[in-house]
Amino acid sequence: MNPGSPTVLSRRRFDVDEYHRMIEAGILSEDDRVELLDGEIVQMHAIGSRHFASVIQIGNLLIPQLSGSALVSIRGPVRLSRFSEPEPDVALLRVRDDCYASGLPEPADTYLIVEVADSSLLKDRTAKLPLYAVAQIPELWIVDLTANAVDVHRDPEGHGYATVTRFAEGVVTPLAFPDLRLDVREILPNR
Repeated sequence: MNPGSPTVLSRRRFDVDEYHRMIEAGILSEDDRVELLDGEIVQMHAIGSRHFASVIQIGNLLIPQLSGSALVSIRGPVRLSRFSEPEPDVALLRVRDDCYASGLPEPADTYLIVEVADSSLLKDRTAKLPLYAVAQIPELWIVDLTANAVDVHRDPEGHGYATVTRFAEGVVTPLAFPDLRLDVREILPNR
């Protein structure tokens, strides 16, 4: 190799089975705060108090209204593909008697994913959103704490969503549960 020529790095993608074996072997622990995105182990952003409050508020709004109709997962994994297992802030999942003890939720189990974003906004929009769209997650909400708005993404198409609506106020309603109405002011803490 010529000393002045640029080095080409080759990357190795990990699949979800290898990722879980690293966890089982103690190479990765819960304290590492990582997730698997398109074969790469990616550090999760630190959660600030406003981010934390929004996730808690969303969970507290959803859980009593969806009892028996859907499971509300807070910061739990969703296996999107062989190479992606993100941990969204909130996911609405189909009810299963075993509460997913026999296997993690997959796209067919998922009604809605909610990502609360402040410092993670760029990652949520450019790295995670395309993975959700390709996996055909029917609906993604990005709670943009920097703009005090909720971006509702619907109709997955390729690496994005065909319909995107921004709510700075008013009410948002999940597609799968049209009678469920969430006030944007309750989702966005300390506006």
